[in-house]
Amino acid sequence: MNRLLEIYRRLYDAFGPQHWWPGETPFEIAVGAILTQNTNWGNVEKAIMNLKKENALSPEIIHKIKLSRLASLIRPAGYFNIKAKRLKAFISFLMNEYEGSLKRMKEEDTQILRLRLLRIHGIGPETADSIILYALEKPVFVVDAYTKRALSRHEFIEFNRTYEDFQKFFHSSLNRDVKLFNEYHALFVKLGKTYCRKKPICNGCPLEGV
Repeated sequence: MNRLLEIYRRLYDAFGPQHWWPGETPFEIAVGAILTQNTNWGNVEKAIMNLKKENALSPEIIHKIKLSRLASLIRPAGYFNIKAKRLKAFISFLMNEYEGSLKRMKEEDTQILRLRLLRIHGIGPETADSIILYALEKPVFVVDAYTKRALSRHEFIEFNRTYEDFQKFFHSSLNRDVKLFNEYHALFVKLGKTYCRKKPICNGCPLEGV
């Protein structure tokens, strides 16, 4: 069996489906992908709830709202001044290039869209790919610190290799499948939080012996 599929099977059998990414709409998911940088999801949920309470969770409202007001609403997500600027930059891109529509954005060629997202202030590969995979349902693999840690510890690929190297490893070994990539990334996060921590708990890990 493909070793990456074997890892997926073990993680899925151990943890079950993860139901990622939380969000009622593709736009909410995209906003969450930006707000979750350097914080935990509980804080992101509080920030998104603030936006909902103010009826501000829409491209049009965020585009018009004052930066200081946006920063105060997303304060629970941390680094709120920085994230407000990043969110504003993404919304400006969405409004100017796709008339505020994620449906229009989804019609864009995936590689072209990814390059365009990476040009937006504050959006790196992990955030761009999270938007593409989870909000737009296009098959790109999202690589995060949990994924890199687990694979490097099991000597699949060295930790200091680039984001693109890790992503190519998945893309070359697995079929481009949105559901598979979605679940696999979420399972790596679960693994990283449960067993493959900075100080690992190897006893009982579902990847023990891989």
